[in-house]
Amino acid sequence: MTKGNLQTVSLPNKTLKDFELIRASEIEPKEISWLWYPFIPFSKVTLLQGDPGDGKSTFMLTIAALLTRGAPLPFAEPESPPEPMNVIYQTTEDDAADTVVPRFIKAKGDREKLLFISEKVKPISFDDDRIEAAIKDTGAKMLILDPLSSYIGDCQINAANEVRPRFNHLIRVAKETGCAIVIINHLNKMFGIKAIYRTPGSIDIVGAVRSSLLIGRDKTDENCRILVQQKANLAPTGAAIKFSIGEDGIAFLEEIELTADELLSGFSQPGGRPDVKMQEAIRLIRALLMQHNDLAASVCETKLREAGISKSTAKKAKRTLGVESFKSGFAWLWRLPEDSED
Repeated sequence: MTKGNLQTVSLPNKTLKDFELIRASEIEPKEISWLWYPFIPFSKVTLLQGDPGDGKSTFMLTIAALLTRGAPLPFAEPESPPEPMNVIYQTTEDDAADTVVPRFIKAKGDREKLLFISEKVKPISFDDDRIEAAIKDTGAKMLILDPLSSYIGDCQINAANEVRPRFNHLIRVAKETGCAIVIINHLNKMFGIKAIYRTPGSIDIVGAVRSSLLIGRDKTDENCRILVQQKANLAPTGAAIKFSIGEDGIAFLEEIELTADELLSGFSQPGGRPDVKMQEAIRLIRALLMQHNDLAASVCETKLREAGISKSTAKKAKRTLGVESFKSGFAWLWRLPEDSED
């Protein structure tokens, strides 16, 4: 617009908002829900890694079999008896007819509840809409993608700016469906470094998941493997689990104290824990719970840790005493059984 010798220019309205703000007071807090505490959360993405031939796929098929028949997961303490669940399993490494299903049958899974999304016409990838549709249609509580390299899609696996968007789609699907998504991955060949850097490609792969698990060989027994948690964002790191692989499938043996770095460095776990520590743990737990009828699990765990008692020893002592775990509001509490002797 021209007025005399002056020109006026219409400027954009600087007060116009093109974004939305959400106050924390508008968000309803909720607890993390667990498929297998503290290893596999619902509504999140979990990574399971290991060297080829160390039993990753067999392990996850065994977990799937337990879920499909409503059996408790290893060393878990569910609030109530679990119900059978549908599981979706996608793999490009093993044939369903001659490997996957026979392993699943050996693990005594319910074949009606193990499902596969057909990839005959088009391969599945992280950002494939069929994943979300299949989860919603079947009500599946766990989705397994085996291996990562086959399903991450067309991207440079070493480039964080390409890896993260692929994961973000899968993270959104897990959040919106409530499904626990587990990705199986092979370790790289860079021996002698920290376990977390054995992940092929960008470190953002481990950064994107909320829990990262690792399976390695037990250096004292060639028929045994050990599962360790190398990353835990949502709960304290879980105790390592020792299990055997044989003709009859997987047998879960015991919980032990071992880190991912120790497992990959060839650390040998000594057989058994000193009995004196076990007795000390029993005495401490009994004393705490006799003094306080119902005591917060976090308080008990802190006292045990301060006494130098490992997680696995504390858990065994808890089972020996028959301590009951139950939830009150948002807190877990411990209680001695009614028939416990003074």
